[in-house]
Amino acid sequence: MVFNKIDNKTFIQGLKQHLENCDMILIGAGSGLSTAAGFTYDGKRFETYFKDFIKKYQLTDMYSAGFYPYVSLEEYWAYWSRHIYYNRYVDALNNTYELLYQLMKDKDYFVLTTNVDHQFQKSGFDKQRLFYTQGDYGLWQCAKPCHQRTYDNESVVKNMITQQKHMKIPTSLIPRCPKCHEPMSMNLRCDQTFVQDEGWYAAQCRFEQFLKRCGDRYVVYLELGVGGNTPSIIKYPFWKLTSSNEKAIYVCINQNEIVCPKEIQQRSILIPADIHQVLQDILDEE
Repeated sequence: MVFNKIDNKTFIQGLKQHLENCDMILIGAGSGLSTAAGFTYDGKRFETYFKDFIKKYQLTDMYSAGFYPYVSLEEYWAYWSRHIYYNRYVDALNNTYELLYQLMKDKDYFVLTTNVDHQFQKSGFDKQRLFYTQGDYGLWQCAKPCHQRTYDNESVVKNMITQQKHMKIPTSLIPRCPKCHEPMSMNLRCDQTFVQDEGWYAAQCRFEQFLKRCGDRYVVYLELGVGGNTPSIIKYPFWKLTSSNEKAIYVCINQNEIVCPKEIQQRSILIPADIHQVLQDILDEE
């Protein structure tokens, strides 16, 4: 079923009933969820925090700016410290994640996400029910990497923010691996050097255990803001899991890319709408 404005109330009621009555909920969250919460990577927000980088390099958005070949490590970390700080350590502009938590807090849920901004934990979600498959802005790793360990970066990033001048951080703040002394890098899955540390594997194990418990129970696979960049992580598995369980319901909420296989259409709810507004409507529904 695809949502349209005419049957809004009936649609929201039906979705709310599924969320309330189901046995388990697996949330699959993509970048669209954080966008709904205000973490936009272009436009006014990008211009506010990176005006100097935009002027010098004609950058267009935070995503592509993260791959730019800056002239020095001092400049590289001046950019990345801002990127990390404004997407990891500041609060969201609205309560989208808190609305989702209100819907989930009393349910048997688990979160599988490609987001790296830590917003689930900041909003109250249980850390033991989260699997960040693609890394975390709050973690660094050896760039080589010479060992499989990650390091918290909050204090150093905040020092970089306060001490940078003319688009450069002090050389003394460049993070280096404590073992081999090579430069550190972001713990983000962008190539084969991505470090999957003990915490990553523990979260993967908890996720797999959750999937085993789902079995043939009444499960809602709730996909939020997942695009087409990495469909093999959330979208395709959710379709397959729904197809293999006649009691399962597939729900997709996104501004774009609302589609599902015909085999599960009768057990799918597709909502081309703002995630924040849909969550608020569900909570407002009596």
